[in-house]
Amino acid sequence: MTLVEQNLPSEPAGNHTPLRIAHVSATFPPYHGGTGNVCYYQARELARRGHSVHVFTATVPGSLSVEKREGFTVHRLRPLLKAGNAFLLPGLLNALQGFDLVHLHYPFFGGEITTLAARLKHLPMVITYHQDVVLHGPFGLIEKAIRPTLGRVTLRSARRLLFTSLDYGQSSYIRPLLKGRAVMIGELPNGVDTVTFRPAPAPATLRERHHLNPADKVALLVAGLDPAHYFKGVNFFLEALGRLPAGYKAIIVGDGPLRATYEAFAVDRGLTGRVIFAGRVSSEDLPGYYRLAGVTVLPSVTRGEAFGLVLLESLACSTPVIASNLPGVRTVVEAGQDGLLVEPQDASALAAALLQIFENESTRQAMGQAGRVKVEQRYAWPQLAARLETIYQEVLEEAHPRAFKESRGAR
Repeated sequence: MTLVEQNLPSEPAGNHTPLRIAHVSATFPPYHGGTGNVCYYQARELARRGHSVHVFTATVPGSLSVEKREGFTVHRLRPLLKAGNAFLLPGLLNALQGFDLVHLHYPFFGGEITTLAARLKHLPMVITYHQDVVLHGPFGLIEKAIRPTLGRVTLRSARRLLFTSLDYGQSSYIRPLLKGRAVMIGELPNGVDTVTFRPAPAPATLRERHHLNPADKVALLVAGLDPAHYFKGVNFFLEALGRLPAGYKAIIVGDGPLRATYEAFAVDRGLTGRVIFAGRVSSEDLPGYYRLAGVTVLPSVTRGEAFGLVLLESLACSTPVIASNLPGVRTVVEAGQDGLLVEPQDASALAAALLQIFENESTRQAMGQAGRVKVEQRYAWPQLAARLETIYQEVLEEAHPRAFKESRGAR
């Protein structure tokens, strides 16, 4: 099966009728994760375009059950069952009504109930497929049982299934489940807030806080340090750092139960004083870390990494990147232009790439500048929201052609 890219315009297609849109996601801020962040920005930008947007997700400690924010509404439903980021939310059956369509962020184990709700309420469904989930042990067996059964039904129920890149879609393990459904497959990349993440001087306070010298060459890694993000390749980053001179330093932004393991690994590799575990930082402070760094590294090791939002955030701040040569991830990096690609799990290649990035300052800066231009042209959220709006209109026209034509004629 060949995945066929839909013709998705980069600008709004006319005066679209305001829609009532439901987004369903297992995670959502304040949880730090790519899927929830994508859902947040899509909801925000669609609301700015005049649509009524409601996000449905699971409860988190300290959050309100209903929250108004930036023009859209977040509903946090109490799960019947919970295991990691898998939630069974029976409340979706009643909550998903009165909408024009539902947009499911998938995989979402337990979120398959969205499919049932959409069918019962006769709602067309759009799915963003974020990444393959590679689990081990009992959860791995459960995932392998769900994927060809409930997962297959959910995926094939969508009127549009959007990969963040067709490159990733070609290699995804769900490809066999989409046989005969190429017409409903499209591509919509993740984006970046080019206002929040922009070039600017690095805050002097950060360098002072972390006791960095002006001559230090700083590589940054931003990742959740929890079991759900086991694939981030932190150990390979630390191994690569250990092969470099003492003036090469690392900052790791993120937190979680695996942090102590990585800290012990760094000590074992003789990296005491060269690795800074900054912990979880605020959204306001994060751009400063990209500006402080000479390069951002994404050394992920499995297809659990499908895109790499941190790459866009870094490039938007004019900081070049080094990333693993993985499907999807490699579409974000133009090797030699705004960053470098290395093979996964190759600490020697990663160390060599770090040396290459830092050996020529003018080239390093030119890479960062090229990255900024690219994200402005391809990955700014307002442009991507306009494309998503057009996809919704196409879906509604297909699902309700007569009603759609009447609504357009009434305007």
